[in-house]
Amino acid sequence: MRIRWMAFFIILFSVAALAQDLNDELWAAARKGDAPAVKALLAKGADVNAKLRYGTTALSYAADRGHLEVVKILMAHGAEVNIKDTFYNSPPLMWAAYNGHTEVVKFLLEKGAEGKETALMSGIQNGNFAMVNAALAVGGFSAETLTSALNTATQANKTEIIEALKKAGAAPAKLPDFKIDPAVLQTYAGLYKNTEIGMEMTFKVENGKLIGSIPGQPSLTYAPVDNNNFKAVEFSGIAITFNVTNNQVADFTLKQGERSFIFKRATAETGAANTASAAPEKKETTSVVATPAAPAKAKRNGVATSKHWPSFRGLFASGVADGQKPPTTWNVEKSQNIKWKAPIPGMSHASPVIWGDRVFITTAVTSDTSAKLRVGLYGDVAPDKDISKHVWKVYCLDKKSGKIIWERTAFEGVPKVKRHTKATQANSTPATDGKHLVVLFGAEGLYCYDFNGKLVWKKDIGMLDSGWFYDPDYEWGHGSSPIIYKNLVIVQCDIQKNSFIAAYDLKDGKQVWLTQRDEIPSWGTPTIHEGKSRVELIANGTKYIRGYDPLTGKELWKLGGNSEITTPTPFVAHDLIFVTSGYRPIQPIYAIRLGATGDISLQDKAESNAHVAWSKQRGGPYMPTPIVYGDYLYVCANNGALTCYNARTGEQIYRERLSGKGSGYAFTASPIAADDKIYFTSEDGEIFVVKAGPQYELLATNSMGEVCMATPAISEGLIFVRTQGHVFGIRESDELKQ
Repeated sequence: MRIRWMAFFIILFSVAALAQDLNDELWAAARKGDAPAVKALLAKGADVNAKLRYGTTALSYAADRGHLEVVKILMAHGAEVNIKDTFYNSPPLMWAAYNGHTEVVKFLLEKGAEGKETALMSGIQNGNFAMVNAALAVGGFSAETLTSALNTATQANKTEIIEALKKAGAAPAKLPDFKIDPAVLQTYAGLYKNTEIGMEMTFKVENGKLIGSIPGQPSLTYAPVDNNNFKAVEFSGIAITFNVTNNQVADFTLKQGERSFIFKRATAETGAANTASAAPEKKETTSVVATPAAPAKAKRNGVATSKHWPSFRGLFASGVADGQKPPTTWNVEKSQNIKWKAPIPGMSHASPVIWGDRVFITTAVTSDTSAKLRVGLYGDVAPDKDISKHVWKVYCLDKKSGKIIWERTAFEGVPKVKRHTKATQANSTPATDGKHLVVLFGAEGLYCYDFNGKLVWKKDIGMLDSGWFYDPDYEWGHGSSPIIYKNLVIVQCDIQKNSFIAAYDLKDGKQVWLTQRDEIPSWGTPTIHEGKSRVELIANGTKYIRGYDPLTGKELWKLGGNSEITTPTPFVAHDLIFVTSGYRPIQPIYAIRLGATGDISLQDKAESNAHVAWSKQRGGPYMPTPIVYGDYLYVCANNGALTCYNARTGEQIYRERLSGKGSGYAFTASPIAADDKIYFTSEDGEIFVVKAGPQYELLATNSMGEVCMATPAISEGLIFVRTQGHVFGIRESDELKQ
């Protein structure tokens, strides 16, 4: 009897495995647009409504890519037209509309797909007259929706679409009849801030009308309903209520649908709204405060700093280099404080690493002369199309002069994995222990050189495809950097399938241990912390933030509740492990106590427990790793919103926005700090120097004149900045010292 039952379960398992294989093939065929394969797989028994991890079906994939024939086949076999995924909560129609697939949108609307409003607005925003007509043909739009659509088309000056909307019954919004005293209207003018979401809004009065503007968005006219309440003219559904006390405006509430946000007036006295604590008197930003010289090895936040900068963000990823007196200001065009400038071919986001008198850098040189980076604030997921032959190189420079000591070619060929349009084929920062230089070029392999440039060993560690978690066809390349601990090279490889973290012998590259990780792609670098009682290897991740024994790979603890995309690197300060991430809707900041064991996840929306000192579910950064300097945690968002917290308690101290230009205030590089100054680098190559402390003070803004997405390094008074085409050695000249 037992044998029969075993045989029965084996048969069931085999059937389930076969069904899963068919579904996997169906999803892949739908993404490729392979109509014959889709038909064949459905005939073999593939489930037309089978769901992936986030509830995605074959219909969503086909609609997203505009494969009309496949969409028709799937619908004919019973595909659910209005099924929504569990992450973006979007039906197939939304994916088709967002990507401008008009014929797919038409067909889905004919089949009863919900979301005609999405199709209408997408068509208007993209100037797609055919899509607008397809949506209007369905009919049944509310007067409010048509009015909003007309306002949007009018602002974009889409004449043909405007006429189509008017024929469908769209009419301009009717303004309230209420008349407001001009003197009262003027009291609302000024700057307001919401510190929780990092947004500013400015009101001004023009030609008797109240105009509100948010950076990066079109200005709106607000018509008065009464003295304190206003409605947006151009977009229905947006209302504002000013809070007036004793003829003074303290704040206003913005309502959009079910959501509401409070913006407080920014005053000249504070420079920012909602400052959490009193701060010392602000000094003039043109002054440079002299800092006493520190010992050769200073200590800040429990991390010893030295002249070496051996891996990403320096020793233990702290980003701190006290006692080395790097400059506050410099000028690339005038060569002021520019010690040297070394041209480096190709593209790379790898940071410089330094040991002694040597600087190491990597790059990937493409044979496609038209290849470029696309920087700025955007959310496109399609990979770059450059799959031409590349050459992956390693450079060793003299720290004092920038001259090339040696260069080596690690690999030549066509990239095995495509890159994101904002990434390169050489994203990972090298690591060194003073004898070895370890370089990770993603799927092109792991390499170890000695200090004379001799290749000690190389190792293929697999197809490191860290693409979009939602769709495995979107390849983005690899970004996590290697670290060195004792005689081990440790790499974190969170990829589309079979994620792992592993250690290799520094002498010969042989695998010492490998621990599987049930994780989707991530880009953060792991961190080592040598505590009093034990050493912890800390790795960020979506399902769990984890601590490991670095000598064995054994998991010590885990903490759940994180973003779907994790990029920032963990680090330790004040005996707390700081781990953050910023992909919406979860944007956590965790301050974790050292020495944890087991599952330490927070329960029932708690903000702390025995192992988590404090946490926040909003405010974590998407790309830049934060920094703790002194008593404060500084968190820089992608858009340059800088928030300062009390590192030990999580109390917000201030929130300000760093300035920027060009690409829309985008920040990818992580901040570094030294001698009471913190350096923030924008993608445009502007480096903002902010004074450390409880009050925001911008000391200087220095332009590199080139795109810069790599995190700078500091050693012996020099700041090393990697831009798109150069490495700079920046040091205060004797004649400019004060």
